[in-house]
Amino acid sequence: MNIFYDIASLRQHLGKERHIAFVPTMGNLHDGHLELIKQAKQLSPCVVVSIFINRLQFLPHEDFDRYPRTFEDDCKRLAELDVNTLFAPDEKILFPTTQEFLLALPPVADILEGEFRPGFFRGVATIVLKLFNIIQPNLAVFGKKDYQQLHIVREMVNQLNVPIDVVASETVRALDGLALSSRNQYLNKEQRAEACNLYQTLLDIKHAIISGNRDFWALQDYATQSLEKRHWKVDYIRIHKRDSLMPAHADDTRLVVLGAAWLNQTRLIDNIEIDD
Repeated sequence: MNIFYDIASLRQHLGKERHIAFVPTMGNLHDGHLELIKQAKQLSPCVVVSIFINRLQFLPHEDFDRYPRTFEDDCKRLAELDVNTLFAPDEKILFPTTQEFLLALPPVADILEGEFRPGFFRGVATIVLKLFNIIQPNLAVFGKKDYQQLHIVREMVNQLNVPIDVVASETVRALDGLALSSRNQYLNKEQRAEACNLYQTLLDIKHAIISGNRDFWALQDYATQSLEKRHWKVDYIRIHKRDSLMPAHADDTRLVVLGAAWLNQTRLIDNIEIDD
């Protein structure tokens, strides 16, 4: 595996490649990341993985400083998958000067995650576009677990005419349904046992809708109360339209139910798509 820490040598190395698949990460790789990489390997002979913890997408009170940093272990896992190229720049490489140019995002960036993490998607979009410009891949693989992020990256690529195919990869789950996430390791034993109830709550909404219940507000409210009774602090449980990610109405189809909630000091997110 070739590891690059600067832009010039990476570009020189990739100049001979005819087709590139890209998987951006913040490191601390788990099986969910590895599935993204495996999918990328099926789509291209050259796979580039990036590891960069992006300060722009953390609010001042969030966990930037304690976000898990496991670079040596990450490199071992990537080597086992026979990844071609790893790009692991530090902040001075990607931000040699203050990043004053930031994207203005559409209203969809201000709902759901954007409501509770203002500026988060501006940080995400900025770093993703920078990495796209540096690596110039033919396609990039993103996980459905970060559903709103996937939607925003797709729209950014479409509206800015970026010549990259954005490929969606299904959420990878533990046996009890918990979506894999780097932040899961913050959970103690009791919290880990409880954590699967976020997924179960979303699954209950899906089953209710498929069974004919179209009172979305009542379903959202009941789900929120159910989690709060289990001592969760709920940011949101929402039923939205998959195509626009705007709030759904009773006669809409192609839905997604999304949730974000806290177990003690750990914030978990999840979603489930619903097809009538």
